[in-house]
Amino acid sequence: MDQARLHHPPGVRSLSKTLLRASTLSAAVLLTACATNPGHQPADTAVQIPPGWSAAPVGTDADSLAGWWTRLGDQTLTQLVSEALTGNTTVRSAQAAVRQARATLDVTRASAGPSLGASGSAQRSKSGDNPAGNRFQAAFDASWEPDLFGGNARGVDASLADARAAETTLADARVSLAAEVAVTYIELRGLQQRLAIARRNLALQQETLQITRWRVQAGLASSLDLEQSVAANEQTQAQIPALQASVAQSIHALSVLTGQPPAQLHTRLDTTAAIPQAPDALALALPADTLRQRPDVRTAALRVEAALARRDQAEAARYPSLRLSGSIGLSALTLSGLGSGATVANALLGSLSAPLFDGGAARARVEAQDATLEQARIAYQAAVLGALRDVEDALVSLRGNRERLARLRAAAEAAANAELLARQRYGSGLIDFRSVLDTQRTLLSAQDSVASVQASLSADHVRLYKALGGGWQPEPPVDDR
Repeated sequence: MDQARLHHPPGVRSLSKTLLRASTLSAAVLLTACATNPGHQPADTAVQIPPGWSAAPVGTDADSLAGWWTRLGDQTLTQLVSEALTGNTTVRSAQAAVRQARATLDVTRASAGPSLGASGSAQRSKSGDNPAGNRFQAAFDASWEPDLFGGNARGVDASLADARAAETTLADARVSLAAEVAVTYIELRGLQQRLAIARRNLALQQETLQITRWRVQAGLASSLDLEQSVAANEQTQAQIPALQASVAQSIHALSVLTGQPPAQLHTRLDTTAAIPQAPDALALALPADTLRQRPDVRTAALRVEAALARRDQAEAARYPSLRLSGSIGLSALTLSGLGSGATVANALLGSLSAPLFDGGAARARVEAQDATLEQARIAYQAAVLGALRDVEDALVSLRGNRERLARLRAAAEAAANAELLARQRYGSGLIDFRSVLDTQRTLLSAQDSVASVQASLSADHVRLYKALGGGWQPEPPVDDR
């Protein structure tokens, strides 16, 4: 129903207006007769949330969990986490994804509104023996599709949810990265402690070996004692290269996590330092609060929101659509004539389209979005259950390692005393070498276990901080206007 006029007579103009009004009225009547707007329906993502945790750490603390790594009291760790949050490739990729999602949201919003364009052309033509002539044109075009059934609005809602999900995905990447840096750093310090323990025990065993050699030379001990001492010495020495390799690999991992070449941090981290220890006091939020502050759960909920919006958008596409467009332009034989004396041409179009038969494609698209929505809801439920499990696992491991560490420390102290007494008595000839060998092996094992469990206990704190949703601060939300 394109009605154009080039200075048409008044009768033609009246006819144009009449046809336009008729098309608009027909559209309104047809749209009113169609099915109602599907509208927004709440997502059914209910998961039974327990009222509390089955185990809780001793003490409470109201401090924020956002910068939990600073509470471990290790300045080097704090610096490494800060470097990783700015230089890690995964975080930088997630930041780019946020920018992409925000730009996509702007595109969707712009597509839902009116559009205006300008065009111009110049033509020179010749027909037969007639002289060549010029023709210049300039025009403005506008179009708009009213959002009669909310499909465009739901498309914007979906893009908005995607943009917010990209932000929470970035937050989750930061949470995971901070925890990974902290756990790797704790493992590094634990390995360095174990390496120092192995070297101290090697020194004790070398001292025992020297005593054994003297006793063999004096005829006070057999060659069997000497060979056993040598074997124990070599076994302890064999542990050192393996621990050194593990230390180097941990440094390499930290370097890459901070966005640097693998060997970049050797100078900073090669010196042995204590294992960071977290304070016992910890702010333990209720399960419902934990789920609200975990970025991965937020992301899953936003994915449900986006899927629901796209399902409604697909439903709205089954109903008629109205499109209004128009143009106005100038036409002249000379370029200067466009300013005055040009022929004015304008056109106005109102078009209505309604699907009559598409072989069930529109309905199938709705069903496909229903399936996508169901997948998003199940993913949300899985995220909630996984979050609850993360906290429970961290609490159980924390409690178990605390008890284990207390026992191992007592065992290590007793083993140290036994080893000292055994060496003294062996030097005096009061006991055989087997007793010395057994006590030294026990001492090495007990001290190594203490260092390992100390590292595990600190790593348990890190995992608990992460499970509680610590390690991020919500950024300003995407504009939802």
